[in-house]
Amino acid sequence: MKVLVTGGNGQLGSELKDCLAFSKHQVVFADRQMLDLADPVSMSTFFSDNVFDVVINCGAYTAVDKAESDELAANNINAVAPGLIAKFCKISGAKLIHISTDFVFDGYASVPYKETDETLPLSVYGKSKLEGEKHVLQFDSDAVIIRTGWLYSSYGHNFLKTILRLCSERGQLSVVFDQIGTPTYAADLALVIKNIMESGEWIPGVYHYSNEGVASWYDFAFAINRIAGLHCKILPIETYQYPTPAKRPSYSVLNKAKIKSQFGIYIPNWQESAELCIRKIKYV
Repeated sequence: MKVLVTGGNGQLGSELKDCLAFSKHQVVFADRQMLDLADPVSMSTFFSDNVFDVVINCGAYTAVDKAESDELAANNINAVAPGLIAKFCKISGAKLIHISTDFVFDGYASVPYKETDETLPLSVYGKSKLEGEKHVLQFDSDAVIIRTGWLYSSYGHNFLKTILRLCSERGQLSVVFDQIGTPTYAADLALVIKNIMESGEWIPGVYHYSNEGVASWYDFAFAINRIAGLHCKILPIETYQYPTPAKRPSYSVLNKAKIKSQFGIYIPNWQESAELCIRKIKYV
């Protein structure tokens, strides 16, 4: 198949590059210079000049706090661009896998969110990603949308790599304990995307994916410190003690029953995957 991956240099795009490196597919990893998701004219030109069998839209405006003061850019990339991609896919007959986020929920639940649960984002970022989902389904009802959260990788900038750095530099670190979710290794998600793409069982709709288990950011940081063999003291604090421009959902655990049953996938526990990622970083 001829495959396009937008956001080709991001965390998930980079993991897909590794995951698909030895496949027989012809894969184009598009960065901002090749495909500017903020520019509809250049997008139109790109899709007029190129035809794909599958498009994996990993490109996004992910600066959650910056989005609060940069709403136009966030909406252009997270809401308008996915709609245009879906439109181009529908016209050309390409299959679309679009990546969304747990930030579409308000975080007031007490049990893991199902795909059918009400969405009520708290931030500009979350609202823009939800609009992106709506635009995708409006133009291409055959699309697959995967919501994920707390994504990390050996590539790019993320919580795991930040904690590794800070724990090696400091003797003590404070991390919020009242935001609950599940850390997700981008390499695991990349493999799931590959499996869906190659399954021959294209079942459109919205799906949830993260690693298994539940953690707070404090729990995640504590585990990172322990797995890496560092000796930083990790202290729990409440969200109000670490104010940010964007409001985060306090609970964003995702129910993965649908994606597991539809595609027959195994999902590793988050601690197991975090250990694999840290090991990779240490020995690269």
